[in-house]
Parts: sequence; structure tokens; C-alpha cells
Amino acid sequence: MDSEFQSAYSFEPQCLTGKTILITGAGDGIGRQAAKSFAEHGATVILLGKTTAKLEAVYDEIVEAGYPQPAIVPMDLKGAEESHYQGLAETIESQFKGLDGLLHNASLLGTLGPFEHISLEQFDEVMQVNLRSQFMLTKALLPVLKQADKASIVFTSSGVGKKGRAYWGSYAISKFATEGMMQTLADELDGSNLRANSINPGATRTSMRASAFPAEDPMTLPTAADLMPAYLYLMSDASADNNGQAYDAQAKA
Repeated sequence: MDSEFQSAYSFEPQCLTGKTILITGAGDGIGRQAAKSFAEHGATVILLGKTTAKLEAVYDEIVEAGYPQPAIVPMDLKGAEESHYQGLAETIESQFKGLDGLLHNASLLGTLGPFEHISLEQFDEVMQVNLRSQFMLTKALLPVLKQADKASIVFTSSGVGKKGRAYWGSYAISKFATEGMMQTLADELDGSNLRANSINPGATRTSMRASAFPAEDPMTLPTAADLMPAYLYLMSDASADNNGQAYDAQAKA
């Protein structure tokens, strides 16, 4: 992997061999790339997303590359409830005998604009996907993750989840809450075999970024592949002693 961010995060070539990792929002953008990179480095990945065709495309790429055979879980986080996540946890435990990693990648941007113009419907939808689904999925999977020798939960944060920004409304609020969820969980897990951290991808060449900044030249931004050193580091045992930390994927050594 050739990346200017590589030197900030070190890991072994097959650092995820034998690990099973679930990725939400795995059909597109950073989630898609993370799934392929995790598989390339030895992991069996569970692809969760709302669009089956996109998940199947990622599945095919991984299989054709000769990496461990992945699994597909079609699920729309907008409508999923606690029973769906509990059923998923039971399926993972029975079929995979455990889980070593969980990447919370799926997010909704919502509508950018003045605070007073945020509709309750739009606010609730963003919170459902960016926060409530993360809570329910994490809660359901904790017993399975705790069975692993060393397991990692990675929450996706944002720069606007650390310092509020005008007109970013629901999205920024959800990311502040995500940081709070990560910190609370990490403190509870301290000293155990399971750790929780967050990662801020930064400005990346994705469709979400294009929606937020339509006038921006995407070719000036790093790709999702450029950010993978940080994601691989956090999912590998190289970060086993790190818990409750907020990382920047575009950090440079």
C-alpha cells in the first residue's frame, strides 16, 4: 500500500489473518475500501449495508482477488430495530464462532443549513443511522466481541464532531454524540480484551464529501485507499493497548 499516511500507522502485512470483522456501510466509499483492505490483509469480512447490489459487487471483488470469502448482511439502518441486531449477533456467533472487529462506518449527512430550518424528521433520521443504530448494534455484539482474544470497535467521527461548525446541524451533533459513546464505552472496557476508539477520516474523495462541498475539486483530496493505514492499525493487534483514543486517518508522522 503506497500512502503518505502509511508512516504514521504501522502494522504487519497479514495483520488481520484469522480475524472476522463487520463493516457497516460496506457497499460504498470508505466502507467499501475498508472491507477490501481488511480482506487483503487476511480478515473474513461481514459486509453490512442497505443496497444488496453494491454489497454483491464488493463480495465479488474480494472473492476474485483470492481473499477470504466474505459474508453479506443486507440491512437498512433507518428501519432496523433491536431484534434485528440481536438476530445478527446470534447468526455471527453460530456461523463465525466469534467476532474480532466492528467498524461503524455508515452515516447520513442530512441537510446542511441553518439550525432553525432543521426538521424533526430529518434530525431523527440522522440520529437513527448515525447514533441509535450504532448503540443497538454495539450492544448486541458486545457479548460476541468479548469472546475474542483481542477485539476492536472503531467508531467513525468527524472534525465537526470535535468542534461545532455552523450549518452542519444534525450531522455534527451526531458525531459529538458518537465521540461520547466511544469514550463512555472505552472507559467501561478499560483493562479488558476489547477496546473502543474513534477515527476521523478527514476530507476524502467520497460521494458524501461531494454532497457537502459540491464546488470542491475531488481530485485534490486523498482517496479512501489512502486512509487505510489508520484503519488497518486500529483493527490489528498493533493497537491492542490503545483504548478511548480519537485518531485522525490523515495524521502524518
